[in-house]
Amino acid sequence: MPDLLPSKAVRVSRALVENDDLVARCQAGDVDAFEELYRLHSPRIYSLACRMTGSPQEGEDLLQDIFLHVHRKLGSFRGDAALGTWLYRLAMNQCLDFVRSRQARMKGLTDTFEEDGSNEPAAPREAPITRLDLERAVQRLPDGYRAAFVLHDVEGLDHKQIAGMLGISEGTSRSQVFKARLKLRALLG
Repeated sequence: MPDLLPSKAVRVSRALVENDDLVARCQAGDVDAFEELYRLHSPRIYSLACRMTGSPQEGEDLLQDIFLHVHRKLGSFRGDAALGTWLYRLAMNQCLDFVRSRQARMKGLTDTFEEDGSNEPAAPREAPITRLDLERAVQRLPDGYRAAFVLHDVEGLDHKQIAGMLGISEGTSRSQVFKARLKLRALLG
């Protein structure tokens, strides 16, 4: 009996044609097409924005900024990469700009980790660590640590890529990821 499911190559080809059609409709000013683009890609980009900003509220604001930027830049989409890849790259650049601008505003402040200023270790935990606990702990990381940690441990980028994106050395990237992990362990007990 022949395989009735389309091959991966056929599915990928079909997706590229659909993306090309969606982009063409968006470039022609079709509002419904842009809404579809937003619906298809906003969950992944929102997740990235929340992780990079450390806040759902700032993530929402950044998501809106990202899609405004996408709307303005869609005319320059040439199709060299998949639409999702292109969108994600734009989103990552916007997130990095956000982190850099916040770092510039916060320059001069110390990287205090405990909100109350104490350096005492966290009390031992009775309950297992939940995803929400981890997300809250990541939100409490200093901006530089959080950016390097999310890019490395969540997004899977290597230290050379992170260094280029954040404008830091590879050693600094390694150090920030290491320190972020230490702080997370302390926070999570």
